[in-house]
Amino acid sequence: MAAYFSSSNHLHDPVHDPTHDSVHLLSQAHTLHGDSPVFLTPSPSMSFTAAHKYPSPHDHHQVDQVVHSILDHHVENQLPPYPTISTRRLAFERHRPLWLRECIAEATGVFFFVFAGLASIATFTLHHATDKNSVAGFGSIFQVGWGMGMGVALAIITCAPTSGGHFNPAITICLAIWQHFPWRKVPRYIISQIFGAFLAALTIMVLYWEQIQDFAATRRAAGLPLVGSHTPASIFCSYPHPDQNLGFVLTIEFVADAFIALVVWAALDPSNPFIHPAAIPFIIGIAYADMIWGFGGITLSTNLARDLGARIVAGILFGGEAFTYHGYAPIGMLVNIPATLFGTAIYEFAFRDSLMIVGKGHANAEGGDAALYAYFKKAKLIDEEQGLKA
Repeated sequence: MAAYFSSSNHLHDPVHDPTHDSVHLLSQAHTLHGDSPVFLTPSPSMSFTAAHKYPSPHDHHQVDQVVHSILDHHVENQLPPYPTISTRRLAFERHRPLWLRECIAEATGVFFFVFAGLASIATFTLHHATDKNSVAGFGSIFQVGWGMGMGVALAIITCAPTSGGHFNPAITICLAIWQHFPWRKVPRYIISQIFGAFLAALTIMVLYWEQIQDFAATRRAAGLPLVGSHTPASIFCSYPHPDQNLGFVLTIEFVADAFIALVVWAALDPSNPFIHPAAIPFIIGIAYADMIWGFGGITLSTNLARDLGARIVAGILFGGEAFTYHGYAPIGMLVNIPATLFGTAIYEFAFRDSLMIVGKGHANAEGGDAALYAYFKKAKLIDEEQGLKA
């Protein structure tokens, strides 16, 4: 990066147009606040002082050169250079199987948000089970929502560049239905997602082993069940209260999952003017957190992989009742698929504007411009004699 720019380059470089540099913008700011334009020139000690209203071109360019020189030097000192990349490294990366990278990314992404979410659930369940008057700082539905939601955001940031960041079998299926995701990849994506959730739950089991065993021993001594709401098994997966109506539980699951799906589809729509790509992980994460805050206290799953993978660990610890208790397991594992399909269908049929996507250059029309032109004529958007219609 050059430290100085010649005055001749400034005359032809739009980046250094005097109307766009920092000095001119600062003078405009003074004018907007009712002051007269005051231009800045360097003093001998390099401190900036107001000198005169109309500097010569030479003074103006001198200020510009000094400012850019100092900024360039500061940036170069603050940003360490990225190490050189060897051809050996490039060859290694080139020969990595893409399918394996995608599977690892999906498993890791699910691990991220399930691990974060279950850690919050474990804190909440264990502390409140042993101390009914435990303060909210030791866990709450609010904390669980943030743990799961920010886990989703971090999973997308970390793993989505490699696999696309599905992290949910229902999302994978809907992408195959609506967005031409290859069906041949669907099985391995779903298996990877379930495996990631299983590893996350297994890790939580190891890290909280002593506390879980103490909690289970206390309940055994009191003759209380180990599977159900607010039990050791509920650390890993959701269980409704015994007196809950499963019809209402199913309805809650369906509505919450459809809500999340609608937000996810809106966030992924490239024609959406309100969403910057950098905000997508946090928007999706907040959608998950929002539903957990609203319905996590009742019973909520939201994800087949998250539920099944963690439920397997609960089954290893507490037996088959982890899958049979109150007949809830099929709701937690399967309802999110039709619910997500319903939510994404609403977006595809009611909200999707594919012409906007093509117009913004995010996709090409099938058949190219000729097919698009033929469509415009058929839709009577073009009149060959009068041209474009409104």
